[in-house]
Amino acid sequence: MNMLAEAPPMEHGEKDLIRALRCTVSASRLSLFLQCRLKFYYRYVLKLQKPKTPSLHLGSAVHTVLKVWNKARWLQQPFPLKAVHETYLKAWTDTTEGPVEWEPGEEESDKTTGWRLLDTYLREHHVPAEIKPDAVEVSVEADLYKHGLPKLIGILDLVQQGQIIDYKTTSTTPNAEKVVHTTEIQTSAYAILYRHNTGREEAGVQLHHLVKLKNPKVVITTMPPMSQQQQTRLYRQMEAYVQGLQRGDFIPSPGMHCASCEFFNECRRWH
Repeated sequence: MNMLAEAPPMEHGEKDLIRALRCTVSASRLSLFLQCRLKFYYRYVLKLQKPKTPSLHLGSAVHTVLKVWNKARWLQQPFPLKAVHETYLKAWTDTTEGPVEWEPGEEESDKTTGWRLLDTYLREHHVPAEIKPDAVEVSVEADLYKHGLPKLIGILDLVQQGQIIDYKTTSTTPNAEKVVHTTEIQTSAYAILYRHNTGREEAGVQLHHLVKLKNPKVVITTMPPMSQQQQTRLYRQMEAYVQGLQRGDFIPSPGMHCASCEFFNECRRWH
């Protein structure tokens, strides 16, 4: 008996999408593909729309305010606390990325939490306000054709004195060693993007975690410049991405991450 079932034939439109996805890759797309190829298929090929999660909405609102704050620093313009709060309220009501599924009473609680995170971060001056950033929220790309790889694309949240800084919101205090490992695809991708666009090696990478505790806190994980081993690992992961797309290798990867997956029901019906 042949135990290897053939994959269903793809529609012409799907083939075009997959061909386009093979031409470029971002850190988030690559991470998702390596985590679960079926989830990648649902999100980027079928483009199934799902409501935005409360935690993602909170993170987006906080990120928007920090982007505006950093741009004000870059322009060397004042951005008083009142303006920060107004920007946050506007970002909170922005639903252009789709509706949010709130539990009763959850929205007001999360709204307060997000503001307390911002207030804590800005009061503690984790980024010197007087130092002008090198770049803020800049879209960059790196052509890796000579390595037989697709074009790498991404957005750098903040570059300060040659240091790449990325913001994250989380509900638990991060463990530095685990963070370095679990974010390696992202941090290595950022390092390559920085080097290709500046011709220089980055001073390092910092992850600024805004932790959603009863008493909010900021945890900064500092990493050295990307090593040759990390670059090689990323290139091999990108190769797996390209080869998997060429094969149409969209299979589920059941695990702990499934508990919070928006495509759980679709995955259960997969065959």
